[in-house]
Amino acid sequence: MSLAFSLDGKRLVSGSVDPLDARNSGELKVWDVASGQEILTLKGHTNGVTSVAFSPDGKRLASGSADRTVEVWDAMTGQELLTLKGHSDFVVSVAFSSDGKWLASAGYDSTVKVWDVASGQAAFTLKGHNNAVYGVAFSPDGKRLASAGWDRTLKVWDTTTGQETLTLQGHSDQVMSVAFSPDGNRLASASRDATVKLWDARPRPQESGSNGVRSVLLTD
Repeated sequence: MSLAFSLDGKRLVSGSVDPLDARNSGELKVWDVASGQEILTLKGHTNGVTSVAFSPDGKRLASGSADRTVEVWDAMTGQELLTLKGHSDFVVSVAFSSDGKWLASAGYDSTVKVWDVASGQAAFTLKGHNNAVYGVAFSPDGKRLASAGWDRTLKVWDTTTGQETLTLQGHSDQVMSVAFSPDGNRLASASRDATVKLWDARPRPQESGSNGVRSVLLTD
């Protein structure tokens, strides 16, 4: 269901749902990219793993699951460090901030949660989407968080206040994934309407609430 490389490219983590073997559903595996060998198998979730992410320093792993929890793991030993509970439905996306201090999770419960990785406490619960949230991504500087929703919108949040700063509308079907460009100036969104959109994501303090954002439609 999900894959993520470590920042140095040497390891790959995979998260799975195994409908044919409930005993192994919800596992994570860490692989050595050079050799293709399995390094670790992480067991803790009680249902399928829908999203995985390495912390920027490669020392931790995060996983979101259909069991409604987020787990944080020691990426070297496989030890389970934190179990984050708060979502009332499937967790479908997780993302670390660039400094590794914060972890965002999105779920079918229409919310995005921002967690303090050190304490395991939820700093914010972001409410604004009116249905499932499928994707989350931090800006490179960690000051903004983007979310992609069933409600056909993208939202951008201020991570210092938890306030919604932009709502981006343009897709005609569910938005499934979102990513910031490395300089933080653009957002890319992918939708079930079979399009990818690029948005000008540069902060505009004088604008609030949306639609003053230029978009470019990319097609085949």
